[in-house]
Amino acid sequence: MHVYDAVVIGAGQAGLSASYHLGRLGIDHVVLDGDDAAGGAWQHRWDSLTMDDVHGVADLPGSPAPGRGHDRANEVIPGWFGEYERTHALPVARPVRVDRVESLGDLLVVRAGDRSWLTRTLVNATGTWSQPFVPYYPGAATFRGEQLHTVDYPGPEHFDGRRVLVVGGGASAVQFLGELAPRTDVVWVTRRVPVWRPGGTDWDEQAGRDAIALVEQRVRAGLPPASVVSVTGLGLRPQEQEAARLGVYDARRPMFDRIEPDGVRWADPSTGSGQAFEPVDVILWATGFRPAVSHLAPLGLRSPHGGIALRSVGKDVQTAVTAAADPRVQLVGYGPSASTIGGNRAGRAAAVAVRRYLGESRTLAG
Repeated sequence: MHVYDAVVIGAGQAGLSASYHLGRLGIDHVVLDGDDAAGGAWQHRWDSLTMDDVHGVADLPGSPAPGRGHDRANEVIPGWFGEYERTHALPVARPVRVDRVESLGDLLVVRAGDRSWLTRTLVNATGTWSQPFVPYYPGAATFRGEQLHTVDYPGPEHFDGRRVLVVGGGASAVQFLGELAPRTDVVWVTRRVPVWRPGGTDWDEQAGRDAIALVEQRVRAGLPPASVVSVTGLGLRPQEQEAARLGVYDARRPMFDRIEPDGVRWADPSTGSGQAFEPVDVILWATGFRPAVSHLAPLGLRSPHGGIALRSVGKDVQTAVTAAADPRVQLVGYGPSASTIGGNRAGRAAAVAVRRYLGESRTLAG
Protein backbone atom coordinates (compact mmCIF):
# COMPACT_ATOMS: atom_id res chain seq x y z
CA MET A 1 0.00 0.00 0.00
CA HIS A 2 1.36 3.41 -0.95
CA VAL A 3 2.53 5.51 2.00
CA TYR A 4 2.02 9.24 1.50
CA ASP A 5 4.17 11.83 3.20
CA ALA A 6 1.00 13.80 3.92
CA VAL A 7 -2.76 13.47 3.60
CA VAL A 8 -4.84 16.65 3.62
CA ILE A 9 -8.47 16.30 4.70
CA GLY A 10 -10.64 19.05 3.20
CA ALA A 11 -10.34 21.12 0.03
CA GLY A 12 -11.60 24.46 1.26
CA GLN A 13 -9.35 27.49 1.30
CA ALA A 14 -7.04 26.19 4.04
CA GLY A 15 -6.77 22.75 2.44
CA LEU A 16 -5.97 24.16 -1.01
CA SER A 17 -3.35 26.45 0.49
CA ALA A 18 -1.75 23.53 2.31
CA SER A 19 -1.76 21.39 -0.84
CA TYR A 20 -0.17 24.17 -2.90
CA HIS A 21 2.68 24.60 -0.44
CA LEU A 22 3.16 20.86 0.04
CA GLY A 23 3.52 20.54 -3.72
CA ARG A 24 6.02 23.40 -3.84
CA LEU A 25 8.09 21.61 -1.22
CA GLY A 26 8.02 18.37 -3.20
CA ILE A 27 6.02 16.51 -0.55
CA ASP A 28 4.05 13.52 -1.82
CA HIS A 29 0.44 14.02 -0.74
CA VAL A 30 -3.24 13.65 -1.56
CA VAL A 31 -6.22 15.85 -0.67
CA LEU A 32 -9.40 14.04 0.42
CA ASP A 33 -12.53 16.18 0.07
CA GLY A 34 -15.99 15.20 1.23
CA ASP A 35 -17.90 17.32 -1.28
CA ASP A 36 -18.94 16.27 -4.77
CA ALA A 37 -17.43 19.40 -6.35
CA ALA A 38 -14.89 22.13 -5.63
CA GLY A 39 -15.81 25.05 -3.41
CA GLY A 40 -15.58 23.95 0.20
CA ALA A 41 -18.34 25.32 2.43
CA TRP A 42 -18.92 28.24 0.07
CA GLN A 43 -20.91 26.09 -2.37
CA HIS A 44 -23.48 25.42 0.38
CA ARG A 45 -24.16 29.02 1.41
CA TRP A 46 -27.42 30.79 0.65
CA ASP A 47 -28.13 32.40 -2.72
CA SER A 48 -28.63 35.91 -1.36
CA LEU A 49 -25.04 36.03 -0.04
CA THR A 50 -23.12 38.10 -2.57
CA MET A 51 -19.45 38.93 -2.95
CA ASP A 52 -20.25 42.27 -1.32
CA ASP A 53 -21.43 40.41 1.78
CA VAL A 54 -18.35 38.29 2.43
CA HIS A 55 -15.70 39.65 4.74
CA GLY A 56 -12.99 40.08 2.14
CA VAL A 57 -11.90 36.74 0.70
CA ALA A 58 -8.13 36.35 0.98
CA ASP A 59 -5.97 35.39 -1.97
CA LEU A 60 -4.91 31.81 -2.42
CA PRO A 61 -1.16 31.27 -2.91
CA GLY A 62 -0.20 32.65 -6.30
CA SER A 63 -3.78 33.58 -7.21
CA PRO A 64 -5.74 36.77 -6.44
CA ALA A 65 -9.19 36.40 -4.93
CA PRO A 66 -12.30 37.49 -6.84
CA GLY A 67 -13.29 41.08 -6.16
CA ARG A 68 -16.42 42.35 -4.49
CA GLY A 69 -19.64 42.65 -6.43
CA HIS A 70 -23.27 41.58 -6.63
CA ASP A 71 -22.57 38.08 -7.95
CA ARG A 72 -23.53 35.12 -5.79
CA ALA A 73 -20.69 34.00 -3.50
CA ASN A 74 -21.83 30.36 -3.74
CA GLU A 75 -21.06 30.46 -7.47
CA VAL A 76 -18.04 32.78 -7.69
CA ILE A 77 -15.87 31.21 -4.99
CA PRO A 78 -16.47 27.55 -5.94
CA GLY A 79 -15.64 28.44 -9.52
CA TRP A 80 -12.45 30.11 -8.36
CA PHE A 81 -11.50 27.12 -6.20
CA GLY A 82 -12.13 24.69 -9.06
CA GLU A 83 -10.00 26.70 -11.47
CA TYR A 84 -7.25 26.89 -8.84
CA GLU A 85 -7.22 23.11 -8.41
CA ARG A 86 -6.90 22.64 -12.17
CA THR A 87 -4.29 25.35 -12.71
CA HIS A 88 -1.97 24.00 -10.02
CA ALA A 89 -2.78 20.31 -10.63
CA LEU A 90 -3.62 19.77 -6.98
CA PRO A 91 -4.13 16.06 -6.16
CA VAL A 92 -7.74 16.29 -4.93
CA ALA A 93 -9.85 13.14 -4.63
CA ARG A 94 -13.60 13.49 -4.13
CA PRO A 95 -16.04 12.69 -2.81
CA VAL A 96 -14.19 11.09 0.11
CA ARG A 97 -15.88 11.41 3.50
CA VAL A 98 -13.31 10.51 6.13
CA ASP A 99 -14.69 8.50 9.05
CA ARG A 100 -11.68 8.23 11.33
CA VAL A 101 -7.92 8.59 11.59
CA GLU A 102 -5.95 6.02 13.56
CA SER A 103 -2.34 5.63 14.59
CA LEU A 104 -0.44 2.60 13.29
CA GLY A 105 3.06 2.71 14.72
CA ASP A 106 4.84 5.63 13.11
CA LEU A 107 2.14 5.96 10.47
CA LEU A 108 -1.42 7.25 10.39
CA VAL A 109 -4.33 5.43 8.74
CA VAL A 110 -7.05 7.60 7.22
CA ARG A 111 -10.28 5.65 6.75
CA ALA A 112 -13.34 6.45 4.63
CA GLY A 113 -15.78 3.55 4.57
CA ASP A 114 -13.93 0.55 3.14
CA ARG A 115 -11.10 2.70 1.75
CA SER A 116 -7.96 3.72 3.60
CA TRP A 117 -4.77 5.73 3.07
CA LEU A 118 -1.44 5.38 4.90
CA THR A 119 0.48 8.56 5.65
CA ARG A 120 3.35 9.84 7.72
CA THR A 121 1.59 13.13 8.52
CA LEU A 122 -1.87 14.65 8.40
CA VAL A 123 -3.17 18.14 7.62
CA ASN A 124 -6.72 18.53 8.87
CA ALA A 125 -8.64 21.28 7.04
CA THR A 126 -12.24 20.26 7.67
CA GLY A 127 -13.49 23.60 9.00
CA THR A 128 -16.82 23.85 10.81
CA TRP A 129 -19.66 23.99 8.25
CA SER A 130 -20.57 20.32 8.66
CA GLN A 131 -21.02 20.74 12.43
CA PRO A 132 -23.84 23.26 13.03
CA PHE A 133 -24.56 23.91 16.69
CA VAL A 134 -28.12 24.27 18.04
CA PRO A 135 -28.40 24.67 21.82
CA TYR A 136 -31.01 22.70 23.71
CA TYR A 137 -33.98 24.53 25.20
CA PRO A 138 -36.94 22.88 26.92
CA GLY A 139 -39.94 22.45 24.65
CA ALA A 140 -38.04 22.61 21.35
CA ALA A 141 -39.68 19.43 20.12
CA THR A 142 -43.16 20.88 20.71
CA PHE A 143 -42.71 23.90 18.43
CA ARG A 144 -45.25 23.78 15.60
CA GLY A 145 -43.46 26.29 13.41
CA GLU A 146 -40.26 25.94 11.41
CA GLN A 147 -36.77 25.70 12.91
CA LEU A 148 -33.76 26.41 10.72
CA HIS A 149 -30.04 26.80 11.29
CA THR A 150 -27.65 29.01 9.33
CA VAL A 151 -26.78 25.99 7.16
CA ASP A 152 -30.45 25.77 6.12
CA TYR A 153 -31.03 29.47 5.42
CA PRO A 154 -33.01 29.58 2.15
CA GLY A 155 -32.93 33.36 1.56
CA PRO A 156 -35.14 36.21 2.78
CA GLU A 157 -38.11 35.52 0.51
CA HIS A 158 -38.80 32.30 2.37
CA PHE A 159 -39.82 34.25 5.48
CA ASP A 160 -42.20 36.80 3.94
CA GLY A 161 -45.35 37.21 6.00
CA ARG A 162 -44.01 35.23 8.96
CA ARG A 163 -42.71 36.34 12.35
CA VAL A 164 -39.10 35.23 12.70
CA LEU A 165 -37.07 34.78 15.88
CA VAL A 166 -33.36 35.18 15.13
CA VAL A 167 -31.17 33.55 17.79
CA GLY A 168 -27.46 34.38 18.03
CA GLY A 169 -25.05 37.23 18.55
CA GLY A 170 -22.59 36.77 15.68
CA ALA A 171 -22.09 38.14 12.20
CA SER A 172 -24.58 35.74 10.59
CA ALA A 173 -27.38 36.86 12.92
CA VAL A 174 -26.64 40.50 12.10
CA GLN A 175 -26.72 39.73 8.38
CA PHE A 176 -30.00 37.80 8.63
CA LEU A 177 -31.62 40.65 10.53
CA GLY A 178 -30.37 43.05 7.89
CA GLU A 179 -32.10 41.02 5.19
CA LEU A 180 -35.29 40.17 7.06
CA ALA A 181 -36.21 43.27 9.08
CA PRO A 182 -37.07 45.44 6.03
CA ARG A 183 -39.53 42.84 4.74
CA THR A 184 -41.05 40.93 7.68
CA ASP A 185 -41.48 40.98 11.47
CA VAL A 186 -38.40 39.87 13.45
CA VAL A 187 -37.38 39.39 17.06
CA TRP A 188 -33.70 39.17 18.05
CA VAL A 189 -32.40 37.28 21.10
CA THR A 190 -28.84 36.63 22.23
CA ARG A 191 -27.23 34.94 25.21
CA ARG A 192 -24.88 37.87 25.80
CA VAL A 193 -25.16 41.58 25.13
CA PRO A 194 -23.60 42.13 21.68
CA VAL A 195 -20.33 44.04 21.57
CA TRP A 196 -20.34 46.57 18.73
CA ARG A 197 -17.07 47.55 17.13
CA PRO A 198 -16.21 51.25 17.41
CA GLY A 199 -16.37 52.84 13.99
CA GLY A 200 -18.79 50.26 12.56
CA THR A 201 -17.21 47.98 9.97
CA ASP A 202 -13.77 49.64 9.99
CA TRP A 203 -10.98 48.00 11.92
CA ASP A 204 -7.25 48.00 11.32
CA GLU A 205 -4.93 45.04 10.82
CA GLN A 206 -3.40 45.36 14.27
CA ALA A 207 -6.81 45.09 15.93
CA GLY A 208 -7.45 41.94 13.95
CA ARG A 209 -4.12 40.43 14.94
CA ASP A 210 -4.74 41.28 18.59
CA ALA A 211 -8.10 39.50 18.40
CA ILE A 212 -6.59 36.42 16.76
CA ALA A 213 -3.87 36.36 19.43
CA LEU A 214 -6.58 36.02 22.09
CA VAL A 215 -8.10 33.09 20.22
CA GLU A 216 -4.63 31.53 19.95
CA GLN A 217 -4.15 31.76 23.71
CA ARG A 218 -7.19 29.54 24.15
CA VAL A 219 -6.00 26.82 21.81
CA ARG A 220 -2.50 26.89 23.29
CA ALA A 221 -4.14 26.10 26.62
CA GLY A 222 -6.20 23.30 25.10
CA LEU A 223 -9.50 25.18 25.41
CA PRO A 224 -12.16 25.00 22.69
CA PRO A 225 -11.52 27.88 20.25
CA ALA A 226 -13.71 30.99 20.40
CA SER A 227 -14.80 32.83 17.28
CA VAL A 228 -12.73 35.80 16.14
CA VAL A 229 -15.85 37.99 15.97
CA SER A 230 -16.44 37.37 19.68
CA VAL A 231 -13.26 39.39 20.22
CA THR A 232 -13.39 41.91 17.36
CA GLY A 233 -17.01 42.88 17.95
CA LEU A 234 -19.82 43.39 15.44
CA GLY A 235 -20.19 46.05 12.78
CA LEU A 236 -23.01 47.07 10.46
CA ARG A 237 -22.43 47.22 6.73
CA PRO A 238 -24.26 49.57 4.38
CA GLN A 239 -26.79 46.86 3.46
CA GLU A 240 -27.82 46.60 7.13
CA GLN A 241 -28.49 50.29 7.69
CA GLU A 242 -32.20 50.02 6.84
CA ALA A 243 -32.64 47.35 9.52
CA ALA A 244 -30.77 49.61 11.94
CA ARG A 245 -33.10 52.50 11.07
CA LEU A 246 -36.05 50.26 11.91
CA GLY A 247 -34.53 49.70 15.35
CA VAL A 248 -34.14 45.92 15.19
CA TYR A 249 -30.60 45.97 16.57
CA ASP A 250 -31.64 48.12 19.52
CA ALA A 251 -34.56 45.85 20.41
CA ARG A 252 -32.46 42.81 21.29
CA ARG A 253 -33.80 40.64 24.09
CA PRO A 254 -32.04 38.14 26.36
CA MET A 255 -32.42 34.42 25.75
CA PHE A 256 -35.81 32.91 26.45
CA ASP A 257 -36.28 30.13 29.00
CA ARG A 258 -38.34 27.69 27.02
CA ILE A 259 -39.99 27.03 23.68
CA GLU A 260 -43.73 26.47 23.39
CA PRO A 261 -45.80 25.23 20.43
CA ASP A 262 -46.46 28.75 19.12
CA GLY A 263 -43.51 30.77 20.39
CA VAL A 264 -41.03 31.31 23.23
CA ARG A 265 -41.42 32.34 26.84
CA TRP A 266 -39.28 34.15 29.38
CA ALA A 267 -39.76 33.24 33.05
CA ASP A 268 -39.75 35.61 35.99
CA PRO A 269 -36.60 34.51 37.87
CA SER A 270 -38.15 35.46 41.22
CA THR A 271 -41.23 33.23 40.85
CA GLY A 272 -40.45 30.86 37.99
CA SER A 273 -43.80 31.60 36.43
CA GLY A 274 -44.23 32.61 32.81
CA GLN A 275 -44.19 36.39 32.47
CA ALA A 276 -43.42 37.15 28.83
CA PHE A 277 -44.41 35.35 25.66
CA GLU A 278 -43.53 36.05 22.01
CA PRO A 279 -45.51 34.27 19.31
CA VAL A 280 -43.27 33.35 16.37
CA ASP A 281 -43.62 31.28 13.22
CA VAL A 282 -39.95 30.53 12.64
CA ILE A 283 -36.90 30.08 14.87
CA LEU A 284 -33.71 30.82 12.96
CA TRP A 285 -30.73 29.48 14.90
CA ALA A 286 -27.69 31.59 13.98
CA THR A 287 -25.83 29.90 16.79
CA GLY A 288 -22.63 28.99 15.05
CA PHE A 289 -20.66 25.84 14.47
CA ARG A 290 -18.22 23.53 16.15
CA PRO A 291 -14.94 22.30 14.63
CA ALA A 292 -15.40 19.18 12.50
CA VAL A 293 -12.78 17.03 14.21
CA SER A 294 -14.68 13.97 15.46
CA HIS A 295 -12.80 11.77 12.96
CA LEU A 296 -9.60 12.60 14.87
CA ALA A 297 -10.95 11.19 18.15
CA PRO A 298 -8.94 7.90 17.94
CA LEU A 299 -5.73 9.95 18.10
CA GLY A 300 -6.54 11.35 21.55
CA LEU A 301 -5.66 14.94 20.68
CA ARG A 302 -8.13 16.67 22.98
CA SER A 303 -6.88 18.16 26.22
CA PRO A 304 -8.75 17.77 29.54
CA HIS A 305 -10.22 21.22 28.79
CA GLY A 306 -12.06 19.93 25.73
CA GLY A 307 -10.04 21.56 22.93
CA ILE A 308 -7.04 20.52 20.87
CA ALA A 309 -3.94 22.32 22.09
CA LEU A 310 -1.79 23.75 19.28
CA ARG A 311 1.71 25.08 19.13
CA SER A 312 3.40 27.38 16.63
CA VAL A 313 6.85 28.30 15.45
CA GLY A 314 7.60 32.00 15.04
CA LYS A 315 5.73 35.14 16.02
CA ASP A 316 2.75 34.88 13.66
CA VAL A 317 -0.09 33.54 15.84
CA GLN A 318 -1.82 32.15 12.76
CA THR A 319 0.98 29.60 12.40
CA ALA A 320 -0.26 27.75 15.50
CA VAL A 321 -1.15 24.58 13.61
CA THR A 322 0.71 21.64 15.16
CA ALA A 323 -1.20 19.42 17.58
CA ALA A 324 0.67 19.50 20.87
CA ALA A 325 -0.27 15.87 21.54
CA ASP A 326 0.97 14.56 18.17
CA PRO A 327 3.39 16.52 15.94
CA ARG A 328 2.34 14.40 12.94
CA VAL A 329 -0.98 16.25 12.89
CA GLN A 330 -1.47 19.82 11.67
CA LEU A 331 -4.82 21.63 12.00
CA VAL A 332 -5.57 24.52 9.65
CA GLY A 333 -8.75 26.55 9.81
CA TYR A 334 -8.94 25.74 13.52
CA GLY A 335 -8.67 28.33 16.28
CA PRO A 336 -6.47 31.29 15.30
CA SER A 337 -6.48 30.30 11.61
CA ALA A 338 -10.29 30.01 11.36
CA SER A 339 -10.66 32.88 8.90
CA THR A 340 -10.06 33.32 5.20
CA ILE A 341 -6.76 35.14 5.76
CA GLY A 342 -5.74 32.89 8.64
CA GLY A 343 -6.52 29.69 6.76
CA ASN A 344 -4.33 30.77 3.87
CA ARG A 345 -1.36 31.54 6.12
CA ALA A 346 -1.89 28.38 8.12
CA GLY A 347 -1.71 26.28 4.96
CA ARG A 348 1.86 27.37 4.42
CA ALA A 349 2.71 26.90 8.10
CA ALA A 350 1.31 23.36 7.98
CA ALA A 351 3.40 22.46 4.93
CA VAL A 352 6.54 23.79 6.60
CA ALA A 353 5.71 21.85 9.78
CA VAL A 354 5.20 18.66 7.73
CA ARG A 355 8.58 19.10 6.05
CA ARG A 356 10.21 19.70 9.43
CA TYR A 357 8.64 16.61 10.96
CA LEU A 358 9.58 14.41 8.00
CA GLY A 359 13.16 15.68 8.14
CA GLU A 360 13.43 15.05 11.86
CA SER A 361 11.86 11.59 11.72
CA ARG A 362 14.13 10.49 8.86
CA THR A 363 17.17 11.81 10.70
CA LEU A 364 16.21 9.77 13.77
CA ALA A 365 15.54 6.71 11.61
CA GLY A 366 18.95 7.07 9.99
